[in-house]
Amino acid sequence: MANTTSETTTFDKTFAIDEIIEDSFERIGLNSVAGYQLKSARRSLNILFQEWGNRGIHYWEVGELDLDLIEGQAEYKFFRATSDGTSATSNPNGVYGISDVLEAQLRSNRTATNQADSPMTKVDRSTYAGFSNKLSKGTPNQYWVQRFIDHTSISVYPTPDSTNASKDMHFYYIKRIQDAGDYTNATDVPFRFVPCMTAGLAFYLSQKYQPQLAQQMKLYYEDELARALAEDGSASSTFITPKAYYPGT
Repeated sequence: MANTTSETTTFDKTFAIDEIIEDSFERIGLNSVAGYQLKSARRSLNILFQEWGNRGIHYWEVGELDLDLIEGQAEYKFFRATSDGTSATSNPNGVYGISDVLEAQLRSNRTATNQADSPMTKVDRSTYAGFSNKLSKGTPNQYWVQRFIDHTSISVYPTPDSTNASKDMHFYYIKRIQDAGDYTNATDVPFRFVPCMTAGLAFYLSQKYQPQLAQQMKLYYEDELARALAEDGSASSTFITPKAYYPGT
């Protein structure tokens, strides 16, 4: 006879911010926290998400879109949020919070059965700066990504001529992890990273409230992070390898 189980797999979906904070405080021996401590912990959780972005380990945020190219236009902007501006027209439209572009192709016949992609090369600032006429028209085959506080800018070279303006720049992008938000919200984090998220927050909180435990909490955090990265990598056939940075090593 089979065991009686919950028959659900939605713990990460309902694991709210206040419970994450509670669990992380319990890890450093603090219970019944309230007021400023909750506010401080939520702020630390958001900083933890920013740290993950710097480490390059948020590849569950990868998406793809087709950017509508415009004849003679080099630069296309994607804003952090709607309050910062209107992102460039694309399919799907209204994409915000793009952090970087991973790879891109010039795509023709987007919706047809004879769709065709031509690779585009990502160049650095020095290479783009070396183009003598950045508004010259032709077939776009290179692009430069510039990241600002409130938006990410994509500049293509050469700019589309009349023949290529009907084509799209199809690219894979990576978005920022969403903010923690209200205490009743769940997080924008997949289940396999829940253990290292709580361990990471406990490490951050220990630096504030239990500094004698900080080194121990750091070791727990890095161990959980390494385990999540290993699982995340072994389960995927993609060529993307997250960058792991271990402070102090």
